[in-house]
Amino acid sequence: MTEQKAFDALYAKGILSFAAAGNDGNSVVSYPAGYSSVVSVGALDENKAWATFSQFNTKVELSGPGVSVLSTVPMGAGTDSVLTVGSTTYAPGGMDGSPIVTATAPLANFGIGDTVNTAVAGKVCLIARGTIDFATKVSNCQASGGVGAVVYNNAAGGFLGTLGTTVTNIPSVTASDTEGAAMLNQLGQSATVGVTRTNYAYYDGTSMATPHVSAVAALVWSYFPTCTAAQLRTSLDNSALDLGTVGRDTKYGFGLVQAKAAYDRILSLGCGN
Repeated sequence: MTEQKAFDALYAKGILSFAAAGNDGNSVVSYPAGYSSVVSVGALDENKAWATFSQFNTKVELSGPGVSVLSTVPMGAGTDSVLTVGSTTYAPGGMDGSPIVTATAPLANFGIGDTVNTAVAGKVCLIARGTIDFATKVSNCQASGGVGAVVYNNAAGGFLGTLGTTVTNIPSVTASDTEGAAMLNQLGQSATVGVTRTNYAYYDGTSMATPHVSAVAALVWSYFPTCTAAQLRTSLDNSALDLGTVGRDTKYGFGLVQAKAAYDRILSLGCGN
């Protein structure tokens, strides 16, 4: 195959190539990641757990961060969620489908948001997650005259929500359980909730993980330029943080790439160990 010969030739000339394992969440081998002359990269989340979309097979060699990776996008093509209550600035999660608008009004408790309640008219609805879907919660807030909605988690941590195909006119964001508890003590205070345009966006994919791994390789190689591509590759594999089952496995490969560990290993043991 012409493509394989090209990558093999590059490797023979001392060039180390990296490619995404693929995002179909199955055991299919994608190319060029599947060539022996290319390092196949899988994706992990922030907890170092295998990303369920990341393809898994014997070709996966190294893993890197690939879930909710902040990435540059064409100017103004991304969105960011904003939320302040009183003097407190929160770090809200996104509600997919929310319009790109901002509203400021007193914060009001809207319970779980399962019924229309005109008591929140002209206010920002603080809504607990659970029982019904996000779209219904936000739609009920809007039907009640609410000008914005904040849905806080009923379990530990933050989350990303979606309105699906439901169209709303008010901005909506998500918040963690601890943020929700804090805001319940701020009812009546002025709240600003909104979605704004930005030059960044959070992306998932093995294509997000691959730049992390290749960058680590470039960084380490810059300290040890006399290492060959094959030697550097071995050092990266041997210094990776082993995850999943002991040793190389189909989901993590050798594990999470480690810049300092690779540097220390080569410094101590030399190239290719």
